[in-house]
Amino acid sequence: MDVKAPLGRLYILLLWLVYPVIIFFGLQWLAPRYLAALLGLTLLLRWRKLLPSMLQRFSYLQKGIAATLLIWVLATALFNNELLLRTYPAILSLGMLLIFGLSLKYPPSTIEIFARMQTSALPPAAIAYTRKVTMVWCLFFLINGTIALYTALYASRANWALYNGFIAYLIMGVLFIGEWLIRQRAMTREA
Repeated sequence: MDVKAPLGRLYILLLWLVYPVIIFFGLQWLAPRYLAALLGLTLLLRWRKLLPSMLQRFSYLQKGIAATLLIWVLATALFNNELLLRTYPAILSLGMLLIFGLSLKYPPSTIEIFARMQTSALPPAAIAYTRKVTMVWCLFFLINGTIALYTALYASRANWALYNGFIAYLIMGVLFIGEWLIRQRAMTREA
């Protein structure tokens, strides 16, 4: 499937956003291994273009974390385990927390890496700003991962899907939009 085509991109976006809902309903008819295979395929399709560029800039430890996430999906498929499937959002948050957090200790920060994919020359103020944004995302991943783990272990499938398929994405959207608005305001002030 050509993910550059509008329908391909729409398919991947919808699959990514409704993953918990798919899991909720899919577990009623399918074994966890088939849903894990769907998740793995989605991850590969979603990141196949961006991943090589990101991996070139990531440290060996960050690459190890990304590999662990893929192994988690493979283990879910191999062991056919619903709990592994439901804990994936928590494991993903933990992995992202480690990647973003370690980038603060061993620069460049993850947000700086993303920013440099757009423009290679960043002034010192922009680098400082990317560190602050990386810290905000670390806090989000810590809180989100904790809630995602709680819902995986103790909540019903419906509540798990509600948090991981709607509320978490809503919070991420607010963070993205809020950061964009702050960045636009800062750029206007500097101009």
